[in-house]
Amino acid sequence: MIETVKHLIGSGGPSGFGSRSTAEHVTANCDLRSLTAIITGATSGIGAETARVLAKRGARLVIPARSLKTAEETKSRILSEFPDAEIIVMQLDLSSLASVRRFVDDFESLHLPLNILINNAGKYAQKHAISEDGVEMTFATNYLGHFLLTKLLLKNMIETAEQTGVQGRIVNVTSVIHSWFSGDMLQYVADISRNNRNYDATRAYALSKLANVLHTIELSRILHKMDANVTANCVHPGIVRTRLTRDRDGLITDLVFFLTSKLLKSVPQAAATTCYVATSPRLRNVCGKYFSDCNEARTSKSGSCNLKAQRLWTASELLVTAASTPNVYQTFNYFLTNTMLCMCKSQDLDSFTII
Repeated sequence: MIETVKHLIGSGGPSGFGSRSTAEHVTANCDLRSLTAIITGATSGIGAETARVLAKRGARLVIPARSLKTAEETKSRILSEFPDAEIIVMQLDLSSLASVRRFVDDFESLHLPLNILINNAGKYAQKHAISEDGVEMTFATNYLGHFLLTKLLLKNMIETAEQTGVQGRIVNVTSVIHSWFSGDMLQYVADISRNNRNYDATRAYALSKLANVLHTIELSRILHKMDANVTANCVHPGIVRTRLTRDRDGLITDLVFFLTSKLLKSVPQAAATTCYVATSPRLRNVCGKYFSDCNEARTSKSGSCNLKAQRLWTASELLVTAASTPNVYQTFNYFLTNTMLCMCKSQDLDSFTII
């Protein structure tokens, strides 16, 4: 109740910022002119505002998108406001692991440093769909594509941090909705990757957001083990009506948004936590945390489980290796029937290879 009241009135927390702070406000004293940032999902909504504000502060932006036309339009809007901004548009479909690999190859060919990676893109798939790799579309887009993207870019980020002395930042955009999922994550992904019999759009979305949280936990542990000067944190941007909800437009949804209008954030407010975690000097060496309203917050019980995080990581490593074959479901089954063996393997952090 107290937290709800604080949210409604926008009172600042320990960071000095709160629910009514905007992305421009929280970055007011940031000079990002020497930094390069990749932001997924930057063509609309929260991602677009995040890109705009980071460009305003001087960061070089890489905007990956499925539609190059849409990305170019985003670039043009930002340049009309900040003509000196450096923005690179590139092709990326997060639901395709092959596309993720091509994007990373193309990015590496530019020989650019990488200081900030914001895994912001999100999809709410009301209708059941399977990716080209045989994985349920929401999980593939919101989590698995970002998992592989982060894995493949990590070497660049670590090297950039070593060469520049500037700590790298990885920000995973999740949601408080991660707390809505209960049950065995991998069993559910296996089920809905095989057929749509048990598919529920909201549950699938909640699962993907829980996966983002658990990815952050295990990634932070690995970064610490590697003694890398890179941090990984996740954020809940808040409740805001963006294009993510376009498939759910209707009388009931409109009524819910009307009744909860006092809890909704504007897009500039929703982008504040992402921008704060990606840029604030106060968060140097802060890693593996969950933020809401620009302050550290608590995840659900499942979202703080190290064992679940390790289990998901191990399964994800198998999936990004095997998803190009037609036996993805067999990969799930192999993992589910060899849980203890896989957990033992996941304890060996040296098995994590930076490609």
